Amino acid sequence: MFKKLLYTAAIALTFSLSLDAQRIAVVDITDVLQSMGDYKAAERDLDKLASEWRQDIAQEYDKIKSLYNKYQAEQVLLSDEVKTQREDEIMSKEETVRELQKRKFGPEGELFLRRQELISPIQDKVFAAIQDLADDRGYDLILDKNSSTGILFASEEYDKTATLKQKLGIR
Repeated sequence: MFKKLLYTAAIALTFSLSLDAQRIAVVDITDVLQSMGDYKAAERDLDKLASEWRQDIAQEYDKIKSLYNKYQAEQVLLSDEVKTQREDEIMSKEETVRELQKRKFGPEGELFLRRQELISPIQDKVFAAIQDLADDRGYDLILDKNSSTGILFASEEYDKTATLKQKLGIR
């Protein structure tokens, strides 16, 4: 009988300790960032810049298309040497525009670098606030409920997005 009581007490103690072992919070980073004026301004600037670059590239492609259409119309009148020269010119211009597009929008392009320059300080500020929130409230784990980490359910009890926004001074 004593062994059963001791065994039951040990299980109960283990279970109660494991309930307090971790403190978890869930935040919505996207919501927090979208609520920040700095982030919105940076996104607007990046969108404007990308739009301008897309327009410039589209104009260059239009010029190439015009050259190609002109070449098609005159092709029967041109010598083989001139045809080759025009084809090379068109292909060269296409390559130049593709390089421009890669330089602006590629993985290490100007848009990516500009995004890093504008967005990284804002993200660093948010992550510092998350660290402060974890330290202040004793959270062991804070998850972003909009990331693809496999969270299928998050109780509103654990959603600390509003608290994080308050800590950052935003609504």
